[in-house]
Amino acid sequence: MRLTIPIFMEIALVALVGFVDMFMLSSCGDGAVAAVGLASQIVMLVFLVYRFAASGVAVVCAQYHGAGLRKRLVQVVGVALIFNALLGFGMSAFLCLNAETILRMMGLREELMAEGAAYLRITGAFSFFQALGFTFSSSLRSVDRVRSPMVATAVANIVNVVGNYLLIYGHCGCPALGVVGAAWATAASQGVSMMILQVHHTRVHIRRYPRVWFRPFPWREFTGIFKIGLPAIGEEMSYCLSQAVTIYFINQISTEALTTRTYVANSVMFTYLFGVSAIQAGDILVGHLIGQHRDNVAYLLGNFFYRRAMAVSLCCSGALALAGPWVLGILTQNSEIIRLGTILFWIDCVLEIGRIRNIFACWTLRAAGDVIYPMTVGITFQWVIAVGVFWVVAIPLGFGLVGAWVVFAIDENVRGCILLRRWHAKAWFGKSLA
Repeated sequence: MRLTIPIFMEIALVALVGFVDMFMLSSCGDGAVAAVGLASQIVMLVFLVYRFAASGVAVVCAQYHGAGLRKRLVQVVGVALIFNALLGFGMSAFLCLNAETILRMMGLREELMAEGAAYLRITGAFSFFQALGFTFSSSLRSVDRVRSPMVATAVANIVNVVGNYLLIYGHCGCPALGVVGAAWATAASQGVSMMILQVHHTRVHIRRYPRVWFRPFPWREFTGIFKIGLPAIGEEMSYCLSQAVTIYFINQISTEALTTRTYVANSVMFTYLFGVSAIQAGDILVGHLIGQHRDNVAYLLGNFFYRRAMAVSLCCSGALALAGPWVLGILTQNSEIIRLGTILFWIDCVLEIGRIRNIFACWTLRAAGDVIYPMTVGITFQWVIAVGVFWVVAIPLGFGLVGAWVVFAIDENVRGCILLRRWHAKAWFGKSLA
């Protein structure tokens, strides 16, 4: 719990950034929400690219910390920072220069193009803040320092809310920029978060990187990041790409369907936040135990926090389903969006069972060093069910967004059962990197 509560607060605040943007932009119309929702999905896809090195850092550093290998831990963080800095600047330039082209490829309607492109251009240009921030945050978490990311995210939320208030609506003499104002506020909040993480990192975790430790270049640690990071980010990248494709299909149904998906996706995020937090906290400890070659203890601990995560998430999803009409009524006056969204909230109660199973088994297997199997299962089912079956059900068969959500629930539950079986089979025993 000492780890879970700060992680929960951090993740909740991260989710709150997107929800606040959506809530405050809803006054600009449902079209603005739809455009920003599609642009945000692209930015999230880029953030997954940045999380590639951060994912490797989280697992490798946790195991090295458990094994007491300080020098190798510092080497891992150093090479990850260099890699993500170069990657971040490259991707930021690409998004800034190709915003409209990317959104046209995603099928965004022309009447929404100006707002969507402006949001993507600004948030994409400054996305390199997140590339560095993810690395600092993963490094701090791996050694149990979970409060620093929480503080950084809390301050970032304040900056985002104040920025939105000033720049979306034009208060206190600032121009009323609408979607553009929301983009600038988001970029500023990410920059502030990265700087706070950097200060915490250099003061309490790794004060200096001795040059002698990087001569010759620590290729073993660099390849260790790739060994964990590539399969991990491959599965997450596949998931995000499959979601981008489904958003493209949903956009073909109607603007109302795309807007409903944006409202529902941002709302249900809060139902599994505590579950995800417990899983992340438990995975830090699992990594420490795996580094000490205490595999049986790691297995027992994993089962413990899985049960707690599932119970809390199911309670939260049920509460959201009951409050669905009221929640959506705050965000929009469109009766069709409220009707559709309420149905999706009830379907999501079943979806959450599979989501928690899937997140737990995938992330915890990864923390134990078993990364290839979760990636293979994830990529296969995401594209066969979450995209292929989704398209058949939603478009040709005409079940629309409701049919799509049923397919998503099937995908999450099938993958979750398969990966949970892998966890209980203990095929990950003996895969420590330390």
